[in-house]
Amino acid sequence: MSLPGVYAERGVFVCLEGGEGSGKSTQSRLLREALSAEGYTVRLTFEPGDTPVGQELRRIVLSPETGVLADKTEALLYAADKAEHVETLVLPALDRGEVVITDRYVDSTLAYQGAGRALDVREVEQVARWATGDLRPHLTVVLDLEPAAGLRRFQGRDRIEGESLAFHQRVRDAFVAMAKDDPDHYLVLDARAPIQEIHTLIRARLAPLLRQARR
Repeated sequence: MSLPGVYAERGVFVCLEGGEGSGKSTQSRLLREALSAEGYTVRLTFEPGDTPVGQELRRIVLSPETGVLADKTEALLYAADKAEHVETLVLPALDRGEVVITDRYVDSTLAYQGAGRALDVREVEQVARWATGDLRPHLTVVLDLEPAAGLRRFQGRDRIEGESLAFHQRVRDAFVAMAKDDPDHYLVLDARAPIQEIHTLIRARLAPLLRQARR
């Protein structure tokens, strides 16, 4: 879908992606705990909302009280969150040689606002890549799960979780397609597998990259 991007020369940038209820947050925490125990300096973060500016943007894009947003407005709000996130948090941590683990990144915008909404994915990608300086994760882990199974894990739903099953299926298909197009930088795992088994597979794939990280 896209041209080769920019990969940090210091640190290690890892992203967890996937649909709703796929276990991204759980695996992100497990990875941080394991790497920290081994002496790595780890920054666990997430999108949208892990900056002061991002907190307000997150409220707007996810709160059901916001109501209907124009598709382009939504995409631009997510891009603004990413710009602030990369500039103030992700890049400084990578420059220090840290392991940065993010729960969602650019691929979520391409999947949700590109494939999910009625927008041109190429245009959405241009905006998202510009906002992030085209910085790419060294490894993106896609936790793949049937949308119906993931959505059953929620009682209350935000604006995005409350979208139709067809919307979430388009999102899932987009994640899988992106991973297929760039197998060197992606790992697709069945989110239904046992939690520890998924963690072990992530660690195995990540191991060769950790030589760039500071301990």
